[in-house]
Amino acid sequence: MGTEPATYGRVALVHDFLLDVRGAERVFAVMCDLFPEADVYTAVYDPKGTEGRFAHRRVRTSFLQRVRPTVRTFRALLPLYPLAMESLDLRGYDLVLSSSSAWAHGVLVDEHAIHVCYCHNPFRYAWNARDETLKTRNPVVSGALRMVFKRWRQWDWIAAQRVDRYIANSETTRKRIARYFSRESTVLFPPVECGRFDPTQPAGEEYVVLSELMPHKRIDVAVRAFTQLGLPLTVIGKGPDLKRLRRLAGPTVRFTGRVGDAEVARILQRSRALVVTATEEFGIAAVEAQAAGRPVIALRDGGLRETILEGVTGTFYESSDPDELARVVEAFDTTEIDPAACRESAMRFDRSRFEEGLRRELALAQEEPAARAARAERLRTRRVLGRQRARA
Repeated sequence: MGTEPATYGRVALVHDFLLDVRGAERVFAVMCDLFPEADVYTAVYDPKGTEGRFAHRRVRTSFLQRVRPTVRTFRALLPLYPLAMESLDLRGYDLVLSSSSAWAHGVLVDEHAIHVCYCHNPFRYAWNARDETLKTRNPVVSGALRMVFKRWRQWDWIAAQRVDRYIANSETTRKRIARYFSRESTVLFPPVECGRFDPTQPAGEEYVVLSELMPHKRIDVAVRAFTQLGLPLTVIGKGPDLKRLRRLAGPTVRFTGRVGDAEVARILQRSRALVVTATEEFGIAAVEAQAAGRPVIALRDGGLRETILEGVTGTFYESSDPDELARVVEAFDTTEIDPAACRESAMRFDRSRFEEGLRRELALAQEEPAARAARAERLRTRRVLGRQRARA
């Protein structure tokens, strides 16, 4: 655990929502450890859903907290989240560090404050996954969402111009920040608790999927492939796609629901390989598997290309086709992968690397002598551009 340097002044930490524990919440928890005295802000908060990980902090929420949304219901409030983030009172802070995969980067800070955003991804449903999302809705809902997403993109772009410094969690995210927000960023990979895993455990026969069970994660590709192969697959996680996945699954596929960190470590250490079917911006689970000494079979896309060393710590398949995945699984000899090589690869993303990198980025944000004047000029220019875009 780090200590909060006095040079940062008064610090606020902001996250989109704290309703469950996914990769982004694990990253935010590390940020909280680095700043034990900082105030924590989020749109909505569920102490039980976050397993008590933030119970020792005073968590300040937006007006949306009054309706007590859960991880199952919070998406119904989607159009209100930009307003909710802007309503958070961040007056008096010298440093605001936001952790954003949707709207946390849109908070309003004091003119003198430095705002650094650690970006997990620009809001996927409004940007890179917009068309895919709209295809799954009926025409009436799709039309309404199209208008919501258009307004969201306008707000999102303008909000992005207020951030002083962006940090991206991968090269994939860095490119999206540049494309969608017209902003430069530095890549700093998320922290992985490599010490949780023992890479010396003997491998078993089960393949594993570790993921939130959402349609865009394409877990159905793995379920269909392993049902076809008749090989054992353990699916760890929960989400709205669970019922559909159960209907698709054959007798060799089992679902555990969400399990604790110790059980995740035990299952991964005894697995044959981790299977990743989604386009991940980074993919913490893939690094966790390598920390456990296990290889990864993944879709060749997104941030996984930065964390998996083909032929050394895993292999790739080329398209979201169950037959293609099944072919690669049959051809990939996991016994040829050295657990020590997997562990060495995972250590590139150990928590200590993240902590060191984040301190460095925050120091750079403070030390740039022309930062204030440049920020003021940038905001003046981009306010004009933002108004022009809003009218378009």
